[in-house]
Amino acid sequence: MRQNPSFAMTDVAELRRLVDLNPWVTLVSSTPEGLVASHYAVLLDQERDDLTIVGHVGKPDDMVHGLGERELLVVVQGPHGYISPGWYGDVQSVPTWNFVSAHLTGVPEILPPEENLRVLDRLVTRFEGRMAEPRMMWERPNDPAYVERLERGTVGFRLTPSRVVAKRKLSQNKSAEVVETVIAELSADGPYSNAALAREMRRAHDAMARP
Repeated sequence: MRQNPSFAMTDVAELRRLVDLNPWVTLVSSTPEGLVASHYAVLLDQERDDLTIVGHVGKPDDMVHGLGERELLVVVQGPHGYISPGWYGDVQSVPTWNFVSAHLTGVPEILPPEENLRVLDRLVTRFEGRMAEPRMMWERPNDPAYVERLERGTVGFRLTPSRVVAKRKLSQNKSAEVVETVIAELSADGPYSNAALAREMRRAHDAMARP
């Protein structure tokens, strides 16, 4: 991802927020057969306060990626959407795309089965906990043998990135008036309505305006 100093995202707390709110990521590896990509949910490592993440892949994706042997690129994609040149007013302009994204790169550590089970349990709790009647991993009708059999079909990992490239392109190079227009258009009912992106723009620009 080409970096632009005006759009660079370096604050660890903001990057942790991005990962936490957007756990469905893309895993990319360079292999002797070419590039491979997979898609999985990850979590921040609750024992750390950096950008270390934990997750799992289903077998045989561990072998496909050479998990634990080669660098793994984790692409985290936050809110994003189309920005019309018509929202800039009567000036020369072209369409663009606003977005928030981070690339975390490193060689992952393979988790032992007991730790992988804990991560799988956290994943289920994180997402199932929002249900009115949650079905947790260890609860009936699941029994321990069933859960442990599922674990054996996965490979857990922990990745502490050795390289982070993150970008938050949210019209920072536009005037306050244009920013307000873009937020209003994204919040409206038009074909490119995008409430999540509008909220992210509002949050970022309010933070920039604070002394």
